[in-house]
Amino acid sequence: MTLPSNNRITTADVIAGLSVALILIPQAIAYADIAGMPAVTGLYAASLPLIVAAFFASSRYLQRGPVTITALLTFGALSAIATPYSPDYVKLALLLALIVGVSRIVLGLVGGGAITRYMSQPVIIGFTAGAAVLIIASQAAAVFGITDAPTRLTSRLAFVLTHPGAWNGQAVAMGAGAAAIMLIGRRLHAVFPGVLVAVAAGIGIAATTSYSGAVVGDVPASLPTVSLALPWSSLPKLIIPGVVIAIVGFAESIAIARTMAAADRERWDPDRELISLGAANIAAGLAGGFPVGGSFSRSSLNHMTGAKTRWSGAVTGLAVLAFIPFSAVLTDLPRAVLGATVIVAVARLIRIDQLIEVTRVSWGQGAVAWGTAAATLVLAPRIDLAVLIGVGLAAMVRVAREVARVDVKATVDGVRLTLAPTGVLFYASADLLETTLSDALAAHPAAEVLVVDLERLRRIDYTGAMALKTFAADARGAGLEVEFRNVPGHASAITERTGGF
Repeated sequence: MTLPSNNRITTADVIAGLSVALILIPQAIAYADIAGMPAVTGLYAASLPLIVAAFFASSRYLQRGPVTITALLTFGALSAIATPYSPDYVKLALLLALIVGVSRIVLGLVGGGAITRYMSQPVIIGFTAGAAVLIIASQAAAVFGITDAPTRLTSRLAFVLTHPGAWNGQAVAMGAGAAAIMLIGRRLHAVFPGVLVAVAAGIGIAATTSYSGAVVGDVPASLPTVSLALPWSSLPKLIIPGVVIAIVGFAESIAIARTMAAADRERWDPDRELISLGAANIAAGLAGGFPVGGSFSRSSLNHMTGAKTRWSGAVTGLAVLAFIPFSAVLTDLPRAVLGATVIVAVARLIRIDQLIEVTRVSWGQGAVAWGTAAATLVLAPRIDLAVLIGVGLAAMVRVAREVARVDVKATVDGVRLTLAPTGVLFYASADLLETTLSDALAAHPAAEVLVVDLERLRRIDYTGAMALKTFAADARGAGLEVEFRNVPGHASAITERTGGF
């Protein structure tokens, strides 16, 4: 299949870009609320960043901009040090976006596109499920029309569900209706504009009736302006959350780009995508937005509506930018509708079946997935720390598994004792293997010659090589003749650097 050049915009790109913009505009408002940011900042994050990103993009389908999990990570990183929606909070969000952007560009320039390999699938599954629950909790009060729910997300959902007397019937009806439109529309056709129809219906009903639920209210019609007047003194507090957002958000984006490139049998460059997403975040930080990422739902729509080049994303950004002066049309948009759009979008991320399947296949990996999900809920809003805990759990499970595979086979031929260790000899298993070898030697006191056959060792690190060297020295000190055989090629260099056996 011959495709147009990735450098020439096509009519199909314009159609696809405009189609995505119609969905992105209300989504941007909703995701701004999740991030704890004023509504207009969602439009800022959905305009210039997309335009800038297009100049560096590799994937022709990946649609960037505000996304749920990145918005929640932003809230988690900032709500502990500033009041959401306040001017100080907004400036911190801009600085956070710059940190995310710089981190991604640096990673892209040094070939860090493969960094997501260090985030195992169970970590992603658990974190995504936990984050989705928190996102639903963040929107539950809006859908049920409750204005005085607890600020802590894990408490908010329980409060909403246990206080039906505080529900606003009109808001509940509006949210349920919006959800029905989107769910039914999804069954009718994959590109049915359910969000747009729900938003338009919500605005129309709220504007022409005595709707008593909360609405978006005034959205400033001013275009974004570039500024470097940021709270630079807060930089140290935001570096770790910024790097976590840069990596976690990219994990989602890379999965989208990889899936769509494979479907069309196209090549794509993860390092370029890092740079593209980095540029988008720098644009968001300079122009009044908040950290952005790649959206699966909007990328899918971009693909299904026929995008041909990376410039469809720029069209989307330009369309949002052109809409900002007319943002007053969103004044009467019920917050219950916005909440419903978010809940419908993220409910599919709670994959209990995946959590069960991971546990069925491997108890260790299941513990990582469930542990990460639990940490995400318990540590909310600091869910960036939950990601670090998940990575730590995955590393511990991997180390434990490798250590458990360490074994030594002993063979006796007269006074000749051959020991054949198996497994991976690294820092965590070195002490165990040295002890196991010593026990095997002690079980054969008549041995005069000791042969250590390393053919079955898969890997040896510095600590492991030093453990073998110590064991050999002890054996020689006990009067045995020691010989090493079949030293793996991958281990020769490290053993030579440690002085040999």
